[in-house]
Amino acid sequence: MTSTLHADVVIVGSGLGGSAIARSLAGAGLSVLVLERGDFVRQEAQNWDIAEVALRHRYNARETWFDAEGRPFVPRAYYNVGGATKFFGGSALRFRPSDFTARQLDGGMTAAWPYPYAELEPWYAQAETLMDVHGRAGEDPTEGPRGDYPRPPLEHEPVIADVARKLEAQGLHPFHLPVAVDQGPKGRCVKGSPCDGFPCKVRAKGDAENRILRPLLLKKEPWLTLRTGCLVERLETDASGRRVVAAVVRQGDEQFRVEGGTFVVAAGAVNSAVLLLRSASEKWPNGLANSSGMVGRHFMAHNNTVIMALSPFRKNPTSFQKTLAVHDYYTGQGPAGKALGALQCRGKVKPEMLRGRSNALYARLAVPIAERSVDFWLMTEDLPLPDNRVTVDGAGRIRLSRKPSNIRAHRDLVARFVGHLRRAGFPITLVDSRGVDAIQHQSGTLRFGSDPRSSVLDPWCRSHDVSNLWVVDASFMPSSAAVNPSLTILAQSLRAGQRLRSILAAEGATPAAGKVHAASGSGPGLSYAQGQDGDLHKKQ
Repeated sequence: MTSTLHADVVIVGSGLGGSAIARSLAGAGLSVLVLERGDFVRQEAQNWDIAEVALRHRYNARETWFDAEGRPFVPRAYYNVGGATKFFGGSALRFRPSDFTARQLDGGMTAAWPYPYAELEPWYAQAETLMDVHGRAGEDPTEGPRGDYPRPPLEHEPVIADVARKLEAQGLHPFHLPVAVDQGPKGRCVKGSPCDGFPCKVRAKGDAENRILRPLLLKKEPWLTLRTGCLVERLETDASGRRVVAAVVRQGDEQFRVEGGTFVVAAGAVNSAVLLLRSASEKWPNGLANSSGMVGRHFMAHNNTVIMALSPFRKNPTSFQKTLAVHDYYTGQGPAGKALGALQCRGKVKPEMLRGRSNALYARLAVPIAERSVDFWLMTEDLPLPDNRVTVDGAGRIRLSRKPSNIRAHRDLVARFVGHLRRAGFPITLVDSRGVDAIQHQSGTLRFGSDPRSSVLDPWCRSHDVSNLWVVDASFMPSSAAVNPSLTILAQSLRAGQRLRSILAAEGATPAAGKVHAASGSGPGLSYAQGQDGDLHKKQ
């Protein structure tokens, strides 16, 4: 370990949570260092190359995890500037008011949040503006009180509009899916390009890099530094164990320390828990900030199924089909009499994706299936079971123990929508369920709450145990709901960011010379963009 850096605020991870905290601290007179283990996702032809992305997994993390039985698997994880939002499909739904309460589902109880929907509503509005969300208020009976969306709803293409009419004729309430994408007369979006699961070559997605972090970095102000290729291996505390004093960081073959006044962890629900577990010490033998024993527990990632609905004698051409959602089965007030989950259109399935599947039928009939299908994503809530957890074994490997939950409700949801789609003119439905590696909506491993005995973080996402430690990714969620978590991560992170800024101002945090600096030794070179990016220039 050859050198030490110092920053007032050290942020681990550059996804929605980390980027939101950085934005919240702009103009506070504090130095902020964002440490990202990956690099920028280059704008390149391969962004939209289906074989490169979907089959050869060009941008996926090269990492192996292990399940509860010790079997290895490769998770669908991404380590890069902007986090997983670089690959999301843009769905930007708020949790519904019922999601903030404890509810009885088929598989068991959900957990209550430490505050109601109304507390997060103004932060949702800010998050929607930041992500540039299209939508229409008032269409979905399950949504909470809200104002208008920042941008008008995306227009249904003729095929999707026809599906919406036929579902409505069956008594359902289809609505325009809220989507964070730059569409419109002067929008950047190139309709027809791969989107869901692909990085956007023209920066049209409302992801964390494009909408939050990049605008800050382009100002090239000295208070903010992004350092890429930096894996935070552990956090170190003072003698009391009540304050983090440094992060131990590895960048290539170099290891160095980053000292700071406040540490914000935003590495994703799995890796944030792993970081605290790997930061075990004499004061914290079971993992940093783990007096509750809850670090790593209550892992959730939704029950997910793709349905390809086909009309065998009719092609269904669409260039951007992700504009429709249905929540009639979301709460117990729906036709099922119980909460099942949600349906939304997904990014268009392409023949190359089907050829890469192990199903011989899909491979052989890839073109006619893709030409005739309208594609849907079904989500059902994953329950916060304490034994569904992330651990680190003796060899330092990540182990994810995950027992499926609420499966009967998910099967019921799939069966009901298969019926609706057949009545809508799609007699063939191909059902494709996701496995243990489908962790895109990971959450819950460092849950927040008011009781330190049953939660890791307080309702502001500050550690109960370690006063200068905050966690602002989906780790904080005590329940997963049945919608995409991105908007909720951002809303809560903005809420936490305001709180953090107020606390630091009240504590009279002493700025570190206005910028990140070397505390000892020569200090490793700093940069706005340590990696490859055409707009951001290296600053040594």
